[in-house]
This record gives sequence, C-alpha cells and structure tokens, in this order.
Amino acid sequence: MTQQSQWTAVCSQHDLVPDSGICALIEETQVALFYLKKEQSVFAIANHDPFSQANVLSRGLIGSKGDDLFVASPVYKQHFCLKTGRCLDDENTQIDAWPARIEDGRVEVLF
Repeated sequence: MTQQSQWTAVCSQHDLVPDSGICALIEETQVALFYLKKEQSVFAIANHDPFSQANVLSRGLIGSKGDDLFVASPVYKQHFCLKTGRCLDDENTQIDAWPARIEDGRVEVLF
C-alpha cells in the first residue's frame, strides 16, 4: 500500500523565526523549517545531519551559493540545499526535503 502525501498544518506563521530555523515533529519525523522573511518563503528539510548523525540542521545558518539557498550544518558545516535537500559539498549525499507553504497564517508541509 502506498501513502499519499497531503498538506499537513505544522505551526503558526508566528512560531517561525525570521531568517532562521525551527524544528517540528511530523509523524515521528523531525523536520527543520526555515523562514525567509524577505521572500515570505518557508522550506522544510530533514533535521537529521547524515554526517554527524545528530538532529541539528534546524540550528544551522542560512546562506546562498550561486542560485542555491542552503543551510550549513552547525556541526561539520556541510551545506544542504533548502529546496532539494542535496548536499552541496558531497554529490552522493542528500536529505529529505518537502514542499512547504504559508496558508492563512499556518505553516503547511506536503508530507
């Protein structure tokens, strides 16, 4: 049986920290949410850092490299694309990423 993704309300937009990350638990999965206030955009990636094996990505720093917005892991500093979860420093590594949106003041993730 396959599971179908659906928009899941995670928190209020007011719970987000501008230009920073927070962690949310969705169906027993830690998800790092990043809110870019200027663009009014929210991104959702796995909170688990595959290099340090710690759930810390929501504490990383947001930056950009070319056209890629990324979060830098607070442990070993690898960069993960906020849109795709692709590691910009190791082409063989990728973390989960989900579409996210702000709808009527609520943050929703397609999970």
